[in-house]
This record gives sequence, structure tokens and C-alpha cells, in this order.
Amino acid sequence: MQGRVLIIAGSDSGGGAGIQADLKTVMALGGYGMTAVTAVTVQNTQGVGNVYPLPPQAVTEQMETVLDDIGADCIKTGMLHDAPLIEAVAKILRPKAKDIPLVADPVMAAKGGRPLLENDAAVTLKKEILPLAALLTPNVPEAEILLQKKIADLEAMRKAACDLAALGPKAVLLKGGHLPGGMVTDVLWDGTELHEWQSPRIPTTRTHGTGCTLASAIATARAQGLGMKDAVARARDYVRGAILNAPRLGQGHGPLNHGWMMEKQTQTDG
Repeated sequence: MQGRVLIIAGSDSGGGAGIQADLKTVMALGGYGMTAVTAVTVQNTQGVGNVYPLPPQAVTEQMETVLDDIGADCIKTGMLHDAPLIEAVAKILRPKAKDIPLVADPVMAAKGGRPLLENDAAVTLKKEILPLAALLTPNVPEAEILLQKKIADLEAMRKAACDLAALGPKAVLLKGGHLPGGMVTDVLWDGTELHEWQSPRIPTTRTHGTGCTLASAIATARAQGLGMKDAVARARDYVRGAILNAPRLGQGHGPLNHGWMMEKQTQTDG
């Protein structure tokens, strides 16, 4: 199936999120992953110890050299830590990737709560990245920051997905895992209608990197030619399986098992 995916995001030394999770996901789903690293984070399952941002030029040069040679069928953005970087990334995306779908994951904080986006950068993200996105994939806290309002229930999620689309992205997948309850509901506004998926909540702390993984799984599906609704459905199934088959690693929020599908296939073949 292949499908070339350029990932513009930060590195996670623990391997559970960021470009490490992105590359594992793209490969597991049969795509070809490339990266433009935005920052090096010092982290493990217990949290982020430090963040070392790369200069904007270092990021944009990575983007340009990949796009000019290998190209991309879909682009995914993750951690874009400050306004100058966001502006620099958008400046490259507009001329060089105007016909390449962009999945924008508005990463704002680590699982443990450490901010990964500077306070004043959300405004720049809204102005520069959202209008370029084929799909925006916020969780509820990220959507609340972008919209500057509380999202308390499913009905508010439905309205918020449409309100976020009014900021520029062609489609919005609003993830409901942060809301209470035994069921997790995700809402997709595809530009024409709303679609919803409900799944029983999995009682586990092995959820580090779920947002990165989901966005990259969707980007891979889009790179391989799937429509938006089918791409989201396949990505959700993949992430759910990765949580259910997660290894018991670390003492905090543990990583997913990005290779679970390949392991199942090996067991079936054997």
C-alpha cells in the first residue's frame, strides 16, 4: 500500500510518543515515514524532564530537503513549540505542500501535564496552521484552548467540532477521551456532516502517545488513498488494539504496542 508521510514533530526519548510513535505507526500500517524534528524532549513514562527546541531553520531545512526529493502523500504536524517555529513551518507548507493533505495534531501538553506549546503560540497556531489543515485532531482540553470555551459533554463536542472547522481546517476530529464516563466518543465533522464513534473506555494507564499515534495512523491512511471517514475508522481500530496489547513498560503512563498487528499476523501465520 505504501504512502509517504512527512512527520513534523518532536522527539520522545522514551519512544512512546512524538516522532518515535509516529514512525512506528506509519511502518506498522504499511506506509513510508519521514521526519522533520522540531525539538528533543527528555522524557519517560513518568513525564517530561526538559525540552530542547531546534531552531526554525533547522526544521524548515529538513522539510524542504525531504519534499524536494522524496515528496509526500500526506503531512502530519505534532509538537510545534512556539510562534516563530509555527510561522516558519507554515511558510514552507504554503508553497511546497499546498496540494498535500495536512493532518494537524495541536499538541499542547504532555500526558503528565508539562506544556509543549508556549502560552502565546496557540493564537499563531490558529492563524497559520489551522487554515492549511485537511484534518485537525484535538482532544477536549486542546479544543477548549483553541475555542476559549468549556466543552462539558457530547452535545458541546458536536458544536465544538463545527466551531473549530470555522477556524479553517476542512475537517475536525474531536477526541472525547478526557470527558468522564464509561464510553469514549470521538466526533468527526468532515465538512458536510457529523460522524461519531463510541468505544468502551479501557481501564489502563498504558496510553502514552495515543494522540500522536492516532493522527499518524490517519495520515498514513490518507496517504494510501482512504477517504476521511474510513481513515479515521481504521486509525481508531489500530489505536484501540495498540492499547489493548500494550507492553508493561515504565512506572508511569506506559507506551502502546505499535506493532500489535504484525505480531498477530505472525501468530496467525505460525
